[in-house]
Amino acid sequence: MLFLGIDFGTSGGRGIVINDKEEIITQVNFSFHQQNTNNLAQTWKHTLYILLENISTEIRNKIEAIAINGTSSTVLFCNSKGEPIDEPILYNDSRDVSILEKFQNIIPQNHLVNSSTSSLVKLLSWEQINKRENNSYFLHQADWLGFLLHGKLGISDYHNALKLGYDVETLCYPHWLKALPINSVLPEILPPGTPIKTVSNEISERFKFPRNCLVCTGTTDSIAAFLASGVTQPGEGVTSLGSTLVLKLLSKTRVEDISSGIYSHRLGNLWLTGGASNTGGAVLKKIFSDEELEQFSQKINLDKPTELDYYPLLKSGERFPINNPKLLPKLEPIPDNKIEFLQGLLESMAKIEALGYKKLQKLGATPVSRVYTAGGGAKNKNWAKIRQYYLQVPVKISDSTEAAYGTALLAKRSQNK
Repeated sequence: MLFLGIDFGTSGGRGIVINDKEEIITQVNFSFHQQNTNNLAQTWKHTLYILLENISTEIRNKIEAIAINGTSSTVLFCNSKGEPIDEPILYNDSRDVSILEKFQNIIPQNHLVNSSTSSLVKLLSWEQINKRENNSYFLHQADWLGFLLHGKLGISDYHNALKLGYDVETLCYPHWLKALPINSVLPEILPPGTPIKTVSNEISERFKFPRNCLVCTGTTDSIAAFLASGVTQPGEGVTSLGSTLVLKLLSKTRVEDISSGIYSHRLGNLWLTGGASNTGGAVLKKIFSDEELEQFSQKINLDKPTELDYYPLLKSGERFPINNPKLLPKLEPIPDNKIEFLQGLLESMAKIEALGYKKLQKLGATPVSRVYTAGGGAKNKNWAKIRQYYLQVPVKISDSTEAAYGTALLAKRSQNK
């Protein structure tokens, strides 16, 4: 049996097929930029079908389940036929939060939905400007792409629905959300990786999928990447060393501090919590070239830590682990030796990472016991050793960082539901 996971990012789509042993059988990708259309929804649809076509017929014949991830808070409205009524609203496409003032006596203060980019604010804003058709549907990107394969509208998962206001603790829409005028378009919410329906006859015939090939509810791209990492136990975390420093921790308890950007996704009976710091690789790349970073990192003397104390930021402002919108970058003193300067920066970022995990623990999360690493900084071996020193737990590279692989695992696990 084979399982297909599809990842829709900001620039294109990627598909990975795995077998029963969770080994990658094949992978395909296709960029949005390879298409000449201004219709974003059609671009997504075309990309999805190209990805499927690029998997050999022999492999497609054996695929038992499919799952799709999409970018969190990327949404669209559809009519009763599943045709988009308007252009999709992207994850970073903000809306005026003053729309919430109309419902300030209904929507709880300091809730995750009180953000200019939340799914709920986008839904309320669209509703205010446009006349909604009867039998219309509000869908997340992953929901709509799944619909194209199985043909059933109005289904979503509780990862995508978190920023819509869905209560992931009680697994239902809260009373305050059902009191809003958009109640009738809220999708039915299922756990990620739940079988919805088999592929439609049209899709089965066109792509030669088995008639009993299941399409499952999906997830968000960031959670799919977490699923790919190899984390399975509470206390295991994933640090993404990209342009910024992002921490995710699997916990037995749910923790939340919206002012610091900390919230929790449900993962079965566990919780995925975390936060994002503005420090990270973008600061390093502003100071050093890629060649310098590689060369200087190898020459760091790990037996001699510096006494440099930095808070590396590109500009003022931090949310996690220190919530201070006026926090100033601290990048001085600058030693004459560039290797020592880099070492001091890497040490300081490691301290910020350790402080982040301690903050999550202080809020009630399971203490960190092992950290997997993703992102461009993951391959820096000396940085890993520095981080392990400050974290005081084992540090290793993630098994995989591919969101499509994590989504394929979700499809495979659907067989147990």
